[in-house]
Amino acid sequence: MKAVIQRVTQVSVEISGEIFSQIEKGLLVLLGVAYDDNKEKVSWLVEKIINLRIFSDKDGKMNLSLKDIKGSILVVSQFTLYADTRKGNRPSFIQASPPKLAEFLYNHFVDELKRQGIPVATGRFGAGMQVSLVNDGPVTIILEK
Repeated sequence: MKAVIQRVTQVSVEISGEIFSQIEKGLLVLLGVAYDDNKEKVSWLVEKIINLRIFSDKDGKMNLSLKDIKGSILVVSQFTLYADTRKGNRPSFIQASPPKLAEFLYNHFVDELKRQGIPVATGRFGAGMQVSLVNDGPVTIILEK
């Protein structure tokens, strides 16, 4: 499981020309699910993301977590995180999960965040989406389990 995490001051997802979801201060999480991922990896990733100390304290140091600042998360499924471009010019996605498992683990990830009390917005699994964001910092972190 891979996640690209961006600290944002705002982010929105547009589908078919209309705003589908949006949040203010918090994190955009682009979530990639691999063929061998499972619920245990989801739990680890959720804990890591909500406790990462990547928000600034009063002294400008990255000492605060998403929970500390009472921020939100917008989660977008992103199978292209598993693109293999080592051979040729056309990416292979053989490491990406089949859609049914990916959707199940994506929904489980969202549910786990909600169980932790995190306000969550999402994209629509499998849809073509346009994501607009203001990356704060910029801070972008890649996590993989």
